[in-house]
Amino acid sequence: MATMRIHTDLNNTIKHWKCIASDIHEPLNNDDYKRLSNILDRLLDIVGENEKHKLIGLVDVISHMISMYDDQKNHSMNNISGISALKFLMEQHHLNQSDLPEIGSQGVVSEILNGKRQLNLKQIKTLSQKFHVSIETFID
Repeated sequence: MATMRIHTDLNNTIKHWKCIASDIHEPLNNDDYKRLSNILDRLLDIVGENEKHKLIGLVDVISHMISMYDDQKNHSMNNISGISALKFLMEQHHLNQSDLPEIGSQGVVSEILNGKRQLNLKQIKTLSQKFHVSIETFID
């Protein structure tokens, strides 16, 4: 009898999984992460404080996937130097040295990018605001 119930439960799970598999998976990029975060927000609105709600397991699974992505992304970012992060952000925003006058002259920016000079706290704060990232992004 228990084997038959397991078989029925598994068939139901497979049937319903086909409907949600495209949305419920480990995030591979920021779009997946945002989609999962939105799903989690909606689930939390439904579940509320009810730890016995039938969807609490799904909340736990999605929370875990989001947490793992955050940990992986933070670990990856911790291995990147501040200068490498700045170069990457400049590339992503199609900027060159002269596009960062708030950091200093083109010569100063060149020295920073070539590792001959370090970013100071004021420059780090300015870059953090300009690119909307944490100040830790530019601290080695």
